[in-house]
Amino acid sequence: MRKGKGFTLIELLMVISIVVLLMAILLPALQRARNQARAVVCQANLKQWGTILALYTEDNQGRFPGAHLEVVWFMRGLSLIEGDPKPLVYQDINTKGIACCPMAVRPGRHGGWVPGTTASRIECTFGSTFEAWEFTYPLPPFRGSYGFNRRMTRGGLIRHGIPEQFTPRNYIEIFSLRGRANIPTLLDSTRPIVPMLNRVRPPMSEFDKHTEYKALGHSFCINRHNGHINVLFMDWSVRKVGLKELWTLKWDLEWDTAGPWTKAGGVQPEDWPQWLRKFKDY
Repeated sequence: MRKGKGFTLIELLMVISIVVLLMAILLPALQRARNQARAVVCQANLKQWGTILALYTEDNQGRFPGAHLEVVWFMRGLSLIEGDPKPLVYQDINTKGIACCPMAVRPGRHGGWVPGTTASRIECTFGSTFEAWEFTYPLPPFRGSYGFNRRMTRGGLIRHGIPEQFTPRNYIEIFSLRGRANIPTLLDSTRPIVPMLNRVRPPMSEFDKHTEYKALGHSFCINRHNGHINVLFMDWSVRKVGLKELWTLKWDLEWDTAGPWTKAGGVQPEDWPQWLRKFKDY
């Protein structure tokens, strides 16, 4: 009988090498395409949040949720009636399916956040660049990876000199505001409610988990979408925003859009932390 001819060891190794080479070429492209698709879904989520906020502001004379507890129930798709601690479903909206950016679905376990009194206690764990934050109390747990601009949710768009404690007169009716297309409302974030301070320094590390800094605006400065995050603005438009561009947005009525961390304010490329220097300047 004639013996069939098979592959030699060298030929087999060559085939394996070619397959490995093709995989090395194709996998990064596939990963980029997957991340781009996730970014599109993220923007679609924020667009739906814009619809929900438009309904809410129409029902509340142009005002946003105020205290932390209101924000918690709002993000769950629920609302509180004044004087009644029992939440009601708001406009029959289910927010669970749009609460997380597809790039940050798994919950993080970084630190904790317990504002309010015993009667209005809220417990929350922090997320990170690719992890979600999570309300653990009041029950049931709720997970998300977007955060509100606190300049708008806690007492409205806070002016300098106005105390930050919640009072009804601190609300600002948004319909009369100018430049709403540059006022951020809901953003990719590692916390559900975050203030942004004009002179806050950028995070020194790409994966800085220092909770004190996260409370000062670093929750938004995260490399979730290739040097950008997705942002819903007060005119309900959605677009990606460069990480350095965050300092040029109009976070409150007194915000200096030409502050020290902008090109107009004199920042130099070498002033930025090393991990941010490769990104576009604004």
